[in-house]
Order: sequence, then C-alpha cells, then structure tokens
Amino acid sequence: MQTSCFWLRASLVLGFMVALSTGCDAAVPLDNPQNIEPPALTRQVPLHFKRHNFEALCYNTIGCTVVYNGHYQVHEAEDEISPPKPAGIGRKAWGSTELDIRNFPKPAEVRWKSKDGVAHVASIDIGQIFKDELIWHNLRKEEMADFYAGPVAGSPDIYLEVDNRTISVYTAMSVPTRDEQIPGNKDSNFRKDIFLVWSRTY
Repeated sequence: MQTSCFWLRASLVLGFMVALSTGCDAAVPLDNPQNIEPPALTRQVPLHFKRHNFEALCYNTIGCTVVYNGHYQVHEAEDEISPPKPAGIGRKAWGSTELDIRNFPKPAEVRWKSKDGVAHVASIDIGQIFKDELIWHNLRKEEMADFYAGPVAGSPDIYLEVDNRTISVYTAMSVPTRDEQIPGNKDSNFRKDIFLVWSRTY
C-alpha cells in the first residue's frame, strides 16, 4: 500500500513539473488543422516549385512575432497592438517581404496574444503543408502561356496570417495567360488567385 501511494505521489509531482515546463502560454488548438484541397486543375496541370517567397502578417493581435527562415518576419513590441485586417482589396494588396527561399526551412515559430490578452505559441510547418511542392492555380493548360521550360515553374508567394486566435496560410502565384484577363487591358495577361491552404484556431 505504501509503495502504491509513493508511485501515485511521484506521478502527480511529475505531471506538475511537466505542466510547468510547457508553460502557460502554449497555444491550445480549439480545432483540428483545416487542410484544404487545391483546385482540381492544380493536380490535373501540375506546376512544381523548389523555392518560394514569404510574408507574415498580424491582425487583431498583441505583441505578435513570427520567425521563419532563421529570422524575424514580424517583430512587434510586447505590448504593440496590430491593426484589424484592411477593408476593400485586402489580401489582393499582399506582397512578399522575403524572396527566393529554398524549400523548406524549419517551421515558422509564432508568438502572440489574442485580443482577450491570452498568450499563444504555435509552430507552423510550411514544408509539411506544401509537401507536394505544387503551385496552386485554377487554369487549364490551354489557358496558360508557355512561361516555363523545365520541371520548376516558378516561386509562389506563401502568406502566414495571424488574426486574433486564428493562423491561416495562403498561397498565390502570377501565372501568365494567353488572353487578357481584363478585356482591352494589354497588361492583364496573367492570373494571380489567392488560395487558403491551411487554417487553425487556438
């Protein structure tokens, strides 16, 4: 009986120590990660990439930091409040802050507080999300211009968005087209659709 009580106490102490070591600010997912299938044409007309561009954006957060490819992509002060997502064109205005990153660095490390002041930490494995190295698009082969000759078709943009309690990963790439996408606009012979690839709420 004494032996059983000893092991019970030891287990409780060990559990308490593990809880302390993990910290109170570890992000607890409120849902399973949402892995989204690409458009059917992405697989029917496969375009592959070996390098990518990256941008991280924080909205409705406090003290948001994102580390990817060995350095900060976002580094806000501990008490800095990020703005809400812009209205209007929104994601259409996104660019990329770092270009030509070789596939794939270590997972992105994200630390932030949601609007309610709760602290979160999350690790987002971009390499796992894009493990097939496919460029997402929604174009038939005959709609595309002949814009590449080898197995690699270009470097897509990858966006990591932190919005309050939700982290989302998007991708986009300009794909040249044979026809103008805006009739009469000779500079519109391309498509750059933005796709939601992955999302999780903490």
